[in-house]
Amino acid sequence: RTHHSARSRSVCAAALMYCSISGNAPEKPVVSSKSGHLFEQSVVEKLVQATGKCPVTDEPLSLDDLLPIKVGASIKPRPVASSSIPGMLSLFQNEWDALMLEMYTLKQQLETVRQELGHALYQHDAACRVIARLVKERDDARTALAEAQPAPQAAAVAPPAETVSQPTEPAAMDIDSTSTSGMTPEILAKFTATSKELSKGRKKRQPPADQVSADAIAAFTLLSSHELHATGPVCTDMHLKQPLVATGGDDGVVVLFDSAARAIKATLKGHTGPVRRVRLHVAKPLVVSCSADATARCWDADGKLLHTISAHTAEVTDCSLHATGEYFVTASADKSWMLCDLDRGCSILSVKDASAGYSCAGFHPDGLILGTGTEKVVRIWDIKSQANVASFEGHENDVACLAFSENGYYLATGAADSTIKLWDLRKLKNFHTITASANVGALHFDYAGQHLVVASSDVTIFDTKNWKSLANFGEHSQPVTGVCFGSGAAMIAASSADGLLKLYGSA
Repeated sequence: RTHHSARSRSVCAAALMYCSISGNAPEKPVVSSKSGHLFEQSVVEKLVQATGKCPVTDEPLSLDDLLPIKVGASIKPRPVASSSIPGMLSLFQNEWDALMLEMYTLKQQLETVRQELGHALYQHDAACRVIARLVKERDDARTALAEAQPAPQAAAVAPPAETVSQPTEPAAMDIDSTSTSGMTPEILAKFTATSKELSKGRKKRQPPADQVSADAIAAFTLLSSHELHATGPVCTDMHLKQPLVATGGDDGVVVLFDSAARAIKATLKGHTGPVRRVRLHVAKPLVVSCSADATARCWDADGKLLHTISAHTAEVTDCSLHATGEYFVTASADKSWMLCDLDRGCSILSVKDASAGYSCAGFHPDGLILGTGTEKVVRIWDIKSQANVASFEGHENDVACLAFSENGYYLATGAADSTIKLWDLRKLKNFHTITASANVGALHFDYAGQHLVVASSDVTIFDTKNWKSLANFGEHSQPVTGVCFGSGAAMIAASSADGLLKLYGSA
């Protein structure tokens, strides 16, 4: 009994000992030999190591001055506030109030961050508008300078992009003006005015009312097949407004075909070599063709030969109509491209001495830049200054065809490496590559810029939003060498090396 009473007094004494710092009963109590104050060992040792003083009396204190106290293990009593239901409710209420206060503070901080973010976005938007205005002023100044100097032989400047190389040899090309009129101020003014008008209208232009949907294109079937030429590659073009198809074959013949009546409208004979490209004029009843006989010819819709241009010394591989409707360009294997007057049937200027012959050429929809294919490289030209301003490299074999999208931003190129590369003209780099079933022979964007049709061993249509295939037609027994969309993308004309023309559309 005496022993039990002594143990009880020891436990009570231990329970009455409190740390002079935290105010709680210490688990490992120590006492200062200098001041006599009681502390929790872990707490006071950290303070002494940090300050070297007693936290209560502020006198010098070391770890050797702390004496441990041996006490028996005891169960910590529950706080008075937690020993009853009202006390526990009070604790819960205090915790809830603290939580609500913290949430309110966080909401205020969130609102402040939102305001700061909104202000930053507003500043960014304002900066973008200022940059856009400055870029426009810069472009206007460049245009004014170009108009003031009609035909400068400027050095080409290549934009900084990984896929764009600085032109070296093309920048020093000779511009033949001995037998041509050259780029006059009147022609420059026409080109500039047309470009401004088309560029401004393109931003607000809506797809044609008769534009066919992607679902309808995916359901296209073969409508008819027509043998128009002898065996050999056949090029194709379709009129944007009329049911008219033009084809040119290895037999040197150009055929105008009525796609509605499914009948030949006219046969144009005059070329002495295979026809490489045919182009239908959008606003006039005219046809332009080029051939391996080193000539380009202009015809009317009835088949009458209007002009023959014989300025090239080798095969003319491609031709393209300018947006003004008054000029066209020809590209040749003689390492030159030439700008020609459609009404007069004569050459205006000739840019010569490329590193190799040209395989294809095409005008941008606005008409101020020209794309050409030379071996594995696609070159971009400023028509006004005849300067090679950019070169796209990436194909592993010769470039066979190219096409600009009507949105003005994209250029598609096809090559003998069985790939189609998509180039962003704003960033001057390749942003997507499509693998075809075989070497690419032709490609064409529809007028709305929503679809791309590709000719290889078959015919494939891609959606330009995600570049996924919408439809594929494999009815051709020979490689497809020509392909084109019709009005509203409601019909597709495809020609192949077996001399056949096939029409696809909704049944």
